This record gives sequence, C-alpha cells and structure tokens, in this order.
Amino acid sequence: MNNNNQKKKLRSEEWFAPKDPKMGFFHRSWLRNQGYPQDHFEGRPVIGICNTWSELTPCNGHLRELAEFVKRGVLEAGGFPLEFPVISMGETLMRPTAMLFRNLGSMDTEESIRAYPLDGVVLLTGCDKTTPATVMGAASVDIPTIVVPGGPMLNGKYKGERIGSGTFGWTLKNKIKHEGFTAEDQVEAEICHSRSAGHCMTMGTASTMACMVEALGLTLPGAAAIPAVDSRKKTLAQLSGRRIVDMVREDLKISKILTREAFDNAIKLNAAVGGSTNFIIHLQAIAGRIGVGLNLKEFDTIGSDIPLLVNLMPSGQFLMEDFFDAGGLPVVIKNMKEHLHNEAITVNGKPIGENNLHAENYNKEVISDLETPFKQKAGIAVLYGNLCENGAVIKPSAATDSLMVHKGKAVVFETIEDYHERIDLPELEIDENSVIILQGVGPVGYPGMAEVGNVDLPEKILKKGIKDMVRISDGRMSGTAFGTVVLHVSPESAVGGTLALVKTGDLIELNVPERRLHLDISEEELAKRKAAWKTPEPHATRGYVKIYEQHVQQAHLGADMDFLVGGSGSYVKRDVH
Repeated sequence: MNNNNQKKKLRSEEWFAPKDPKMGFFHRSWLRNQGYPQDHFEGRPVIGICNTWSELTPCNGHLRELAEFVKRGVLEAGGFPLEFPVISMGETLMRPTAMLFRNLGSMDTEESIRAYPLDGVVLLTGCDKTTPATVMGAASVDIPTIVVPGGPMLNGKYKGERIGSGTFGWTLKNKIKHEGFTAEDQVEAEICHSRSAGHCMTMGTASTMACMVEALGLTLPGAAAIPAVDSRKKTLAQLSGRRIVDMVREDLKISKILTREAFDNAIKLNAAVGGSTNFIIHLQAIAGRIGVGLNLKEFDTIGSDIPLLVNLMPSGQFLMEDFFDAGGLPVVIKNMKEHLHNEAITVNGKPIGENNLHAENYNKEVISDLETPFKQKAGIAVLYGNLCENGAVIKPSAATDSLMVHKGKAVVFETIEDYHERIDLPELEIDENSVIILQGVGPVGYPGMAEVGNVDLPEKILKKGIKDMVRISDGRMSGTAFGTVVLHVSPESAVGGTLALVKTGDLIELNVPERRLHLDISEEELAKRKAAWKTPEPHATRGYVKIYEQHVQQAHLGADMDFLVGGSGSYVKRDVH
C-alpha cells in the first residue's frame, strides 16, 4: 500500500471524523454499544455487507453464515465490516412475481449504501432477482463493489438420474397425466430436486446471473459455479472480504469495471453457457444505471453467432455441480478468448483474460472447446415485426429446430387465469400447429412481467406425444424452462401493443433465421382494432405497485423505473441532525 493510498480520505470519515466533533461523537458512540473498539473508527475502510438472506427465499437461506466469512476477510485486511439487510426476492414463493420487486430491491440497496458510512460493499446474492437488484443499486452509487454469489444446490438425483431444479418441474404435467407419475413419486422427486442449500442448479436465471457477474468482472475468478455447500464457497467469501478492503484503498469503483467491453463480454459468455433470456432484461437495467448504452438488438448482433460450449439443462444434460467440477466459467472464458475483450479489468485488479489464462477443462462432455461446440450459433435471437415493433426474444438453444420457421393460427388467452381455465377444455380448438398467444403478462399487465411465457401445452396435444409448440407472450420464462417460446414482446399488450390486438384465428408467422415475427392481417384491420382498444384498469390504487405501474419501462429497455435510470452517486449533502 503506497502513501497516496494511505492518505486518501475515506467516505466513512464524513461520519466518524467530521469537522463537527459533536456529530462524530454521536456516530461513534451508538456503534460502540455493539462492542466495537476505538481502532475501528481510526481510518479503517468501512465495508457494508449487503445481505439478501431470508427464510422466505430458500435459495438465499445460507447467506447469514456466508456473511461471517466475508467479515473474517474484511477484518483480516484491516477493514471494519458492517452487515445490513435489503429486501430479498425469492422466485419460488413471492407473489405475483419476484420481478415486480427487483426495482424495489435496487432502490433499497442504493439508498442503504448512500445513507450509511460505507467505503465499499460486498453483495451477497443468490436467487434470480437478488443479483441484478443489488448490482443495479450499487451501480447507481458507484463505490467499490464485489459480488459473492450464493452458489447452486448440489445436483438433483432421482432414481439414479440427474433432475434439474425448475427444469424437471416443467415436465410434471405430462408425467402425472400420461406417464404414471404417482403422488409418492412426486414427494420423492421434490426431496431429490432440492437436496442442499443454494439456488437452482440448472443454467436457470440464478446460475445465469452468477455467470453474468463473473463475466462482468464483479466477482473473484471462478465464483459463479461453486456449489453453495462446498467449503470453497466459504473460502471465496473470505477472500472477497479481504479484496474489497484493497479495492477501497485502490479506489477501484464499480464504474471502472462495468465498461462497455465488460458488457460485450457478458453477452458473449451468456450465449456460450446457454444462459437465460432473463439475462437480457437484467443486463440492460444494469447498463442503464452505470450509463453504458446498450440496446436490445445488440444482444443478437453481438451474441447470436456465439456457439454453445456448456452442456447444462435446460439446453443440455448436466448441472451446475458438474460444471464446477469440469472447471467452471474460467474454462469457458479461456476457450472464448478470441471473442472477448481480454483486457477488461475485474475486481482483483487484473484483466479477465489474465485471470483465466491457465484454466483447465476436466470434462469435455460438460464444457466443449470452440472448435467442437455442442451447438453452433446458440445466442439469443431478437425478433422484430408488426407484432413486436420494439422487439421480442427467443432462446434457440432451448427451442425446437423444426419450429424456428412456422406459420399457424393464433389461440389467444387474455390473461394467465384465462389460460388456466381453458387450455385443457376438450372443446378448445387447438392443435400442434397452432400458436399460443398469452396477453397481459408484461411489466404493466401482470404487473411485474411474470415467468409464465413457457405455458404448458394442452392435454390433448400432450396425449399425441408432442412436447413443444410455438408460444408467444409479453412475459418472461424461467431460465430453467425450455421450448419454442417467444418472450418480452414490446410494446406489451397492456399499453396497447399489437399483441393486445391479436384474435383467435389470426395467422402468425415466426421466422427466427430472418428475425421476423408477424401478425398476418391488413394495415386497415390493424388500425381498426387499435382504434377500438381500451386501456385496462390499473392493478393498484396505492403503494409501490402503483408507482411501479406508472413508471416501469418496457421490456426492450430493461423494465427499470424511468426515474431510476442513471445514478445519484455516493455524496450525501446533509448530515444527521
């Protein structure tokens, strides 16, 4: 540590060593009731440990223990660790959808960091929305930041076979109705499906988000795939606690890491691992906070030609524990070096290429090399057309090749409740060539843009042994899901997008190679339907949901609140009085 770094004034000194001795007295005095000694207030970097732990978020249920290892590392490096909670968004239990509260979580994180005497922050994350929410909040403050992903569960194993959390669940309807799957089978599968602490062990959204923050350079190398219960996760937490103290001394702010090059790397690596479509909406929101221009089409132009190198469910057959054992994301980064900005700086102060230069692949069944990928051109495809003027997305690696070019008659469901009421009715006119249209599940329409786009197929279709159909909605789908599912249609139906105007029987054309999604009706008919359309009643008359509905942006912009784009910085004008 050089003298210049030693003399750099810490943000926390505004609280603990202010010009007004009375204020310093009060700030220090109240903290002393927890037993902190004098030297903790004498120039130690104060490190906030932002914890998304909650018993209501099973994926994050182990983070209280993990925080203790972060604290150990901070103390070893001469810092002063202070843990604080923010809202925890659990995908499995939260109604109507955890995505509704992502922006609230980002606000909680941002304002907590700004309001308290923190010089750096460690983000403890896990379940899907906790990672982007906390990163968005930290980006808007712009102090040194490091992420410790909570890690995936151990592999699910049922009757001698791997079962992936989430992914297995999407097959249940067919298994119960047509494969003799009993109630006893279901109980046993439930237990095997979630056999340890941690988040989904498929390459679902939680694992995708962990890979995203490592690809962006916000974690120590190799962090994304370490299972939650592996002792190396605790080691990572402790080393991250040490490193954040040095980041403060080096003034290595999050804005120095979240460069345009880092975002390009993340897009390409997401394609290589077969990451969730939710990646798009979260990365855009983070880019908006840090001030990096990133439009929807670039996810296609930058990432669509990238091959799939990772053989994980739902696009493949293995799970995150296998990915970790094979070498994890460092191997993918090394294999992808010719496509990446290898000079992009990461939280350890070194370029991403250098960090992963010596990664070894221990299982080529799980991680392929660039010359022999599992699938060519596996990145997200962005579609345009009169049905999605601002774009829609599809994940080809999880879809059926024969449906990539398809024309069929629409079967329209106005809400998810309408879908559940009618999808299995014997009299419903639907066949395997039909296109299921689900309206009213976008950011405003649900509200919160729920993961319901990958709706189950009708029972009459499943009886034929058919397991995929084209499905189109303004919602999202779980990263653990699969199928020929067009998502994030923008503008959404609830704000008068063309999706709201589709009627049962209309012809829909999907052409993924040509990036086209088209409603086959005349311009005159389309104009007539638009003139007759009426804005739905709002879902809420008060509280956060009302604010959300009034200010949430559309999917192609990342579904952040319009007034949250950008940042407030770390300076707070007024003291506590």
